[in-house]
Amino acid sequence: MTKSTLAGTLDVAEGALRHGMPYLAMGTGRPLVFLRWFTPDHANPRGWMRESELKMLAPLARHFRVYAVNRAPGMAEGTTMADIAAEHADALRAEFGEPVDVLGVSSGGSVALQLAADHPAAVRRLVIVSSGYRLDPLAKEGQIRYGEAAFAGRRALHLMAPTTVSSPLLARAAGAALWLIDPLARPRNPVDTLAFVRAEDGFDLSDRLGEITAPTLVIGGERDAAYSLENFRYTADGIPNSRLLIYPGTGHMGVPKHSRFPRDVTDFLTADAPLAR
Repeated sequence: MTKSTLAGTLDVAEGALRHGMPYLAMGTGRPLVFLRWFTPDHANPRGWMRESELKMLAPLARHFRVYAVNRAPGMAEGTTMADIAAEHADALRAEFGEPVDVLGVSSGGSVALQLAADHPAAVRRLVIVSSGYRLDPLAKEGQIRYGEAAFAGRRALHLMAPTTVSSPLLARAAGAALWLIDPLARPRNPVDTLAFVRAEDGFDLSDRLGEITAPTLVIGGERDAAYSLENFRYTADGIPNSRLLIYPGTGHMGVPKHSRFPRDVTDFLTADAPLAR
């Protein structure tokens, strides 16, 4: 395990859970497992992406020992979301030996929902952020096209632009910028990338949400281009002990950066009483 310091305040530990699942850990307190959004590589982030992630998680690290966890590298062709959830359950059981709080953002939310449905003993409380019971069509198309283009060695990052911003005009501008920086952000192992997007393409818990027993908080953005408000509502309504928060005027990746986010998550995870619908 190696350690580094962020801005002289965060003592960040780097390591891997069972199955080689990479993580960054920081803070003190009860474990909080943060399942990362879609990433080109199944690795810990570096450079500005690492700094951005640590900055977002720093407020939560004041209350919890936060483990930012990615999918295991070496993902086989034909892997399903159930397979990925099973790996996570095994890794969390080996590391912690008891149910833990799980927070999943975007694609990490898909993994978290599958984990909670298939392996309820692994999850104490569940927070689903900018994610839902299945991918909406725009996100599904963008991810598959990205994964296939990256696997073929073509520029691919611009294909994700329509899901990052809600305005078509801004999406075109974002797409142009992403096209230019694509060579700097290509997957080191595009086999992993394609295997994961295909697994998430088949992810659908529309008829299994009622099996999730963990108290759950769903947080979405009003202007999320990747997930509709209907998706957020269906997800929250289908989970027996759940609550939905919608942040006004907020896009897909704006939710975990919202000023309310650390307080809302901390209040939910530290509450003793059952959720009020």
